[in-house]
Amino acid sequence: MSRPVELHDVRKVYYMGEGVKVEALRGVNLTVERGDFLSIMGPSGSGKTTLLNMIGGLDHPTSGRVLIDGIDITNMSEGELARIRREKIGFVFQFFNLVPLLTALENVELPMVFAGKLTSREIRERAIELLRLVGLGHRLHHRPAELSGGEQQRVAIARALANEPSIILADEPTGNIDQATGRRIIQLMRDLNETLGQTIIVVTHDPVVARASKRTLYMVDGLLSVNPPDLEAAPSPEILREERRQLLLAELGWLRTSIASLERERDRMDRKTYLQAKIGYLKQLEKLRRIIQEDYMRGGRER
Repeated sequence: MSRPVELHDVRKVYYMGEGVKVEALRGVNLTVERGDFLSIMGPSGSGKTTLLNMIGGLDHPTSGRVLIDGIDITNMSEGELARIRREKIGFVFQFFNLVPLLTALENVELPMVFAGKLTSREIRERAIELLRLVGLGHRLHHRPAELSGGEQQRVAIARALANEPSIILADEPTGNIDQATGRRIIQLMRDLNETLGQTIIVVTHDPVVARASKRTLYMVDGLLSVNPPDLEAAPSPEILREERRQLLLAELGWLRTSIASLERERDRMDRKTYLQAKIGYLKQLEKLRRIIQEDYMRGGRER
C-alpha cells in the first residue's frame, strides 16, 4: 500500500531581487505512514509553511520529488494539482476560510459538490454526519458569523473530511482561538486519528498539539530534525517576510482553485447556493489581495 506522503530531497529557493536568495527548504526527506499524526514545530521563518505548501500541492519544489498516495505531483499542472487537492487532501487553516454567506451545512457540502461523486441526497446526509461527528449537529444552519471561533474550526475540520482525503493538513489550527477551545480542537483531531485512522500533519507553535500527536519533527534552517532548534537564533527579516508571503500566496491559491471549481460545477448547483458561495469567495479573495498589497508596500518602505 502506498504511503500518504513521501518527500525526496525537496528543495525550495526563492529569489527576492537585489541579490537576495532564500533557501526555504534545503533537501527535505519525509515519509508519513497511513494513520500517522505528525506535528511539525519550529520558529517563524524556518520553512514550516513552505513544507506544508509542498505537501498540499500549493507550490512546486525547485528540485526533488513529492508523492501523495504514491502519485508523483512534483511537475503536475495546476489543473492536475487541483484534482489531487480536491480528492486526496483536506486543509484546515488558522483563519478557517469558511464561505461567510453559507451555513455550516452548506460549507461542508461544497467540496462534495465539486467532487461530483455523490447525489444531492448523499451529500446532504454525509455533511450532517460529519457535523455531528465534530459535535455541531445542533448548529447545521448557522453561518460562520453566528459561530464561535472553535465552532468555525470544527466546521473547517468537517469540511476537510468531506471527500475522505488521504491526509489532513492543518496550519496552526489552534492559533486563532482561545486556549480552552484549542484544547478541545486538539482532542477532536486526536480522536479522528485514533478512531478513524485519519492521517494528519499539523504545523504548529503549540507544544500541547505536539504532545497530542504520535510524533514530532522540527524545522531547523530548512531541514527536518528530531531535535528542537535553538530558539535563540532568530531568522533574518528577509526570511520572515518570505515565510509570511508564502502563507498568504498559499491561501490565495487555495481560494482561486475553489472559485474555479465552483464555476465548473455551477450548472449542477442550486443557484442561491452558487451565488452565496461566489460572493463569499470573492470577498475573501479581495481581503487577501489587500493584505498582500499592504505587506508589499510595507516591505518596500522597510527596504
